Amino acid sequence: MTYLIIGLVLFLGVHSVRIFAEDWRARQLQARGEAAYKGVYSVLSLLGFALIVYGFGVAREAPVVLWVPPVALRHAAALVILVAFVLLAAAYVPGNAIKARVHHPMVLGVKTWALAHLLTTGRLETVLLFGAFLLWAVLNFAAARKRDRLAGMVDAPTVSRGATVLAVLLGGGAYAVFAVLLHGMLIGIRPFG
Repeated sequence: MTYLIIGLVLFLGVHSVRIFAEDWRARQLQARGEAAYKGVYSVLSLLGFALIVYGFGVAREAPVVLWVPPVALRHAAALVILVAFVLLAAAYVPGNAIKARVHHPMVLGVKTWALAHLLTTGRLETVLLFGAFLLWAVLNFAAARKRDRLAGMVDAPTVSRGATVLAVLLGGGAYAVFAVLLHGMLIGIRPFG
């Protein structure tokens, strides 16, 4: 569990600089330059991610069951994860209505993904992992919306129905591939049997 916790602190800590230390970040960017800042950010993020993956794998070998969720929640979680994938796609498709409405679909997608996984798991390592990501995403989303308001970003940009449909189709397609094929191969759990 130690590696998992260290990885979460490192990965989410690096990704929390804009939440808790925006002024410090601006000073570092000015003093060291964007390339150096992003280089250190990337190395620390990758190290944290590697520790999360390793630590989660080790923790899964000796699970601590906190509760047993009802099986019916798996169906609800599958639908919620589909929404998370659509939000993820919307972060990268320019001019879609989803991004124009929520402004930060990637972070909202992380919140949705983490919540869905918390619905279907009751083991300590999964509660730590997905609970940490959910807490981070809630704080990040609030901070990002506050930055938007301070910057005067209240009007929605021009949107295209085609871009919105594309975001939904890409998200749905990625969800199907990941849920049916990749989740079992990479994580060892097949959501659909």
